[in-house]
Amino acid sequence: MSKDPSEPDLEAMPFSDAFKKFKRLKFFEPSLGVLGFFFVSVCVILCFFYLDFRAAAKGYRFSGQSERYMWLQSNGSSKDFRVEFLGEEGGECDVFDGFWVWDESYPLYQSNGCPFLDEGFRCSENGRPDLFYTKWRWQPRYCNLPRFDAKLMLEKLRDKQVVFVGDSIGRNQWESFLCMLSSAIPNKDSIYEVNGNPITKHKGFLVFKFKDYNCTVEYYRAPFLVLQSRPPSGASQKVRTTLRLDQMDWNSGKWRDADMLVFNTGHWWNYEKTIRGGCYFQEGAEVKMEMSVEDAYHRSIETVVRWIDTVVNPNRTQVFFRTYAPVHFRGGDWKNGGNCHLETLPELASSLVPTESWSQYRIANSVLSAFSNTSKAMKFNVLNVTQLTARRKDGHSSLYYLGPKLSPASIRRQDCSHWYLPGVPDTWNELLYALFLKHERTSTLNASTNSMPGMSWNNSLLQ
Repeated sequence: MSKDPSEPDLEAMPFSDAFKKFKRLKFFEPSLGVLGFFFVSVCVILCFFYLDFRAAAKGYRFSGQSERYMWLQSNGSSKDFRVEFLGEEGGECDVFDGFWVWDESYPLYQSNGCPFLDEGFRCSENGRPDLFYTKWRWQPRYCNLPRFDAKLMLEKLRDKQVVFVGDSIGRNQWESFLCMLSSAIPNKDSIYEVNGNPITKHKGFLVFKFKDYNCTVEYYRAPFLVLQSRPPSGASQKVRTTLRLDQMDWNSGKWRDADMLVFNTGHWWNYEKTIRGGCYFQEGAEVKMEMSVEDAYHRSIETVVRWIDTVVNPNRTQVFFRTYAPVHFRGGDWKNGGNCHLETLPELASSLVPTESWSQYRIANSVLSAFSNTSKAMKFNVLNVTQLTARRKDGHSSLYYLGPKLSPASIRRQDCSHWYLPGVPDTWNELLYALFLKHERTSTLNASTNSMPGMSWNNSLLQ
């Protein structure tokens, strides 16, 4: 067959001309075939990611897989060896050693369904765009916690007094507890503040009564736990107030006979909140002008422990000391541009918060450990939430604490100390609930010890 004279014969063409012709070809010109191939390739890659996620979620592990990624498993192979914390084999389980897992059944309540929340903690209503922070559940490594049952807890608290004492992070936990309990009560009007006070930030105390159960859940603002008072006569003019390191807060008489007493402190024990503002430290009649904040904090914890040991009746009152909850400011602090508003996920494994920022934790640990190592019986339980809370950089109020009309706040005035609700403080209360039930069940069996396994202080957590 004769060839079209206009069609070049590549075989007869010199190599240089053929190469030029090759370069002019448009191999990457868009076409349906190319687009189709690209689409299929993307689908195949996504399928690999999906299958890999499914394998991780089911607990499959590959050779050399790091344990740091186990935090995402809610139904992993480790379930095979986990015991129930409230069961007979759960007594030795350290409920504070574990990881955060995604759980679609959370949160335990909705903020818009709880009228007992301060406006500053209602972050979803104040404009936070995601709800990821509400979906994480704490999973102990070797046991399972009981799911919080509000009706059961209310029955246990019938005719009883529950008291939270501490700073505004303690208030965070108290409001969480109110919301968790109230989730079981359709008629929210049956829950009220006995003095008619609204839930707003103020320098006093609030007592909420659950009428149907004749129990009260109370909050006392005492950020130092020890007594803050006027300086003694003859004190330096620099001294505006003093912290009486050898005396408990003046409201302590109102909590000494509570059925459940939850302490926290730490966030106000810094230079800014004390010496810089003219607040110095006093023992007896002497103001210790040269005493450091760290030494004063150590003395105050000793006072709290002695008060528990000498004043509180352990047959009536369960005492819990909740440890320091780390802050997560990045690039500054609350007044000079520190931020956390871009955080949407927990830390994968150990926290990236520098350990030197936990001086409050280390000081309290040294006092509590020393007390637990004496021959005296432990009359309180340590709610050791520091390590687990340090991983939750995603759970702070950040920009969304000024209410629905004023939020978000300035990017340079973020709150990376307090917590969204529902959120991390709910976990503290789930642990509180588990330890409370464990104590009750063990006591019922006449097998209680002075320092409950899983409740006592664990020094290894600092190592």
